[in-house]
Amino acid sequence: MSATRAFSPVTDAELDHARRDPAFRQKLLSQNLDALLVGLQKLRRAPRPTDASAKQIREGVELAVRLAELIQTASNASAGI
Repeated sequence: MSATRAFSPVTDAELDHARRDPAFRQKLLSQNLDALLVGLQKLRRAPRPTDASAKQIREGVELAVRLAELIQTASNASAGI
């Protein structure tokens, strides 16, 4: 999964792997955060923002914060903090 390509949903196999492997889980979260940030940048650069795009940006920022918190929690857990 690359942040430069369109978002692709996480598969059941990836979710299963993430449950068993903290490093993979952190990588998966990071990749999804990167993809989300790329999408937010595109929305932000739109020539004519609409109410719908403003709402999508707000929701995306909230999700980005949640993903960042999950990444931080996973990082702290793997470091034994």
